[in-house]
Amino acid sequence: MRRALIDTAPLRASRPFRRLWAGGTLSALGSQMTLVAVMFQVWGMTHSTTWTGAVALAQAVPLIGLGLFAGAVADRVDRRRFYLVMTAGQAGCAVLLAVQGFLGDVVPVSGVLLLVAAQSCFVAGSGPAAKTFLPALLPREQLAAGLASQRIGWQGAMLVGPALGGLVLGGLGVGACYAVDALSFAGALYGALALPPLAAEGAAPARPGLGGVADGLAFLIRTPVIRGALLTDLAATALSMPMSLFPLVNAERFGGDPRTLGLFLSAVAVGGLVATLFSGTFTRLPRPGLVMLWGAAGWGAALVLFGLSPNRWLGLGCLVLAGAADTVSVVCRSTLVQSRTPNALLGRVGAAEQIVGQAGPDLGNMRGGVVADATSGVVALVSGGLLCLGTVVLVGLVTPGLRRGTAAGTDNGDRGEETDPGRPREAAADA
Repeated sequence: MRRALIDTAPLRASRPFRRLWAGGTLSALGSQMTLVAVMFQVWGMTHSTTWTGAVALAQAVPLIGLGLFAGAVADRVDRRRFYLVMTAGQAGCAVLLAVQGFLGDVVPVSGVLLLVAAQSCFVAGSGPAAKTFLPALLPREQLAAGLASQRIGWQGAMLVGPALGGLVLGGLGVGACYAVDALSFAGALYGALALPPLAAEGAAPARPGLGGVADGLAFLIRTPVIRGALLTDLAATALSMPMSLFPLVNAERFGGDPRTLGLFLSAVAVGGLVATLFSGTFTRLPRPGLVMLWGAAGWGAALVLFGLSPNRWLGLGCLVLAGAADTVSVVCRSTLVQSRTPNALLGRVGAAEQIVGQAGPDLGNMRGGVVADATSGVVALVSGGLLCLGTVVLVGLVTPGLRRGTAAGTDNGDRGEETDPGRPREAAADA
């Protein structure tokens, strides 16, 4: 039974990782509070869903536009120092949001969104840098367990942060909510200050500008296992993200009860939390690529069953399964990507992973809304799940290295290792 539970060895063995985990969890809690506060403030200022939708746009555009360039910078400089600067920038934006929140409606809604976008610019830099830390702090055999520990901290913040943000909003207002977020960045800074200097290793520094970005993209294109892992994530998000469909499906199938809608929104997170608590069942398995494929397929299948479910409780069970499958897929994907990527390219590959993780859900929710407008919520949900299943099967068929390879890359085929990422070489053979 103990081997089925989350493996806490990284937290027990590595003090720097322990500090990084605690600080990151605290910072994630504050970020979730700010997300609630921004939506609440923008809605109160405009009463427009267009403006509340613009919040997601303000967050996504800087990540997509700057992410690969920020990843290239992270591969040229001391990653710890770069992360500290980017995190301090996020904290500064949170302070400015708090000030305008305390001042009332002095700042127009466009100014609020500008601050959100500015904060997202710093996230575009801190995210790729943070994705390089675990391979430097933990031995390869503990990488999956470390990623699962980070996942449970993030999921805890997802569950507690919005509720805590609502309480602070109701009692003290939006300014206090932003101020709590600004203070929470002290946790992220505390965690990073314990790290040693972390420069890219194993190759010459990344070329500046577009050259460094091109080298990172070339590695992604010619490394089937990494490419397949990111395509699997896109299949699970861009083709089948269900969140935007929950209100419509709830109205069509379950009478529009707001209590049911709230449970739908929580069920996915509960499933993810349970899967993480029992992550020892999959983080100790030798083939993370194969487990990732099964997890992504499970996500798609669970969404199909949810769309066809005639009973709300059965539907909730399907969403719990979907959340669990998603967590399995995410942890195994990150394990595969970080263990198969040369150290000198971790920043750029981490940036690509961050862009997929940000843009994929936004595209998926948009796809679902468009299909639902033309047909129904159930059709949009079931078609998305089937598209996800079909794409995952296709990726698995054309990328044998995902099915057969280990985290260490001992599949005798798809290696994706580079001694000099700035120099073209023969494309890696697919196993």
